[in-house]
Amino acid sequence: MFGFSMIQMVRTYADKLDLPLRQDLIHLYTPFKWTPCFLHSPLEKVMKRTKSFPVVVEFNNNCNFSDAVKECHVISERHFRAKVNRSFSSISCCSMDITPAALDDLLTSCSDIQKIYYDRKVHALLDVATPSIEAGEALSESSPFTGKDVTIAIIDTGVYPHRDLGERLINFKDFVNDRTEAYDDNGHGTHCAGDAAGDGTASGGVYRAPAPNASIIGVKVLDKLGSGSLSTVMAGVQWCIDYNSSAENQPKIDIISMSLGSSPVGNIEDDLMVKAVETAWNSGIVVCAAAGNSGPDAGTISSPGISEKVITVGAMDDRNTPAREDDTIASFSSRGPTPNGGAKPDVVAPGVNIISLRSPNSYLDKLQKSARLGAEYFSLSGTSMATPICAGVAALILESNRELSPDQVKYRLMAGADAWGEQPGGEPDYTYGAGYISAKNSIFEIDDQ
Repeated sequence: MFGFSMIQMVRTYADKLDLPLRQDLIHLYTPFKWTPCFLHSPLEKVMKRTKSFPVVVEFNNNCNFSDAVKECHVISERHFRAKVNRSFSSISCCSMDITPAALDDLLTSCSDIQKIYYDRKVHALLDVATPSIEAGEALSESSPFTGKDVTIAIIDTGVYPHRDLGERLINFKDFVNDRTEAYDDNGHGTHCAGDAAGDGTASGGVYRAPAPNASIIGVKVLDKLGSGSLSTVMAGVQWCIDYNSSAENQPKIDIISMSLGSSPVGNIEDDLMVKAVETAWNSGIVVCAAAGNSGPDAGTISSPGISEKVITVGAMDDRNTPAREDDTIASFSSRGPTPNGGAKPDVVAPGVNIISLRSPNSYLDKLQKSARLGAEYFSLSGTSMATPICAGVAALILESNRELSPDQVKYRLMAGADAWGEQPGGEPDYTYGAGYISAKNSIFEIDDQ
């Protein structure tokens, strides 16, 4: 069996193929256990030419990106069921559908390849959804800031044009169905948009987000079921970076909120989603990412929340009381450390029974009718909800000082957070991070670094 060519390819190029891709290539031989030996060779030839894998190809930093992508196009044209889908110039990658035969050709012919990754699945980080007449408040104290002139991009399942967003839903990009009009066939992204910037119009101001005057841009990268791929999410992040680099696009994107993720694969340094969000961060965009809903076990932070740069948000349970004193971490909220031993989450925010915007006739709206609150609102729980709430508070911080860098916004959020829980000996807190976010403290009590 170890004489088979795909096994040999995996062994030869093991350093250039990530573990999930190596495993999938090897698993192609599983049916051969029940196949007569004389059929192995012809069946292998068929599989090499017809079995297609979604991958992301990362190029060396010192290569000519345009030439490297062209070479991928040339190689894909030589093989049936192989093609280049998207390119990501900011992190020197392209996504492809590729057969084992084309993969072998690519690895042999292209000297610019750093590594090839399986284009893994990414999901909306949603826990349970239950109806509630009480929602965890984004802020426990009032603030004179409302997020005016700050723009938040919601990279998610889309955004339904709800009246609580009004004309502040200023742009929309769809990487799933290529539609131009704003919509949300899942409902998750609309809820997240409302968590950050809903103004409570339909409720007389009752269900009002922390940044009710912030602008929203919807970037749809997840489908009707709340699922997507690494390459689609990367395309959404790349679009935000490119959007800001164009002089025609005004206002610029200040914050990205990502209530999605996948299990980390390998080292953080090799995680392409981490590279994408850190590129956005380095370009001047604040990125808030969900910690994940795999708690209470340790070491369960999702990607891209494992990034050391971005703001990773865990979820608090307010226990349906207005006071914060009895609030505790939600059982589902993921805990650190990261695969590299880093301290995450960075902060926590309300994430249980959060009432926000409903997207009528969407997947979640039909699946969980009991979560509806009247005709306009919907109750959901998860670090998905805590993340845009944190993004809304970040918008207030930016409104208070437009000169702040992403690093300074993160510092203010963490330094202004109310410490929660106890970690003896000054050890990092892998459950609450710096603590419970407080807009008032972060805006008025913290001096810039």
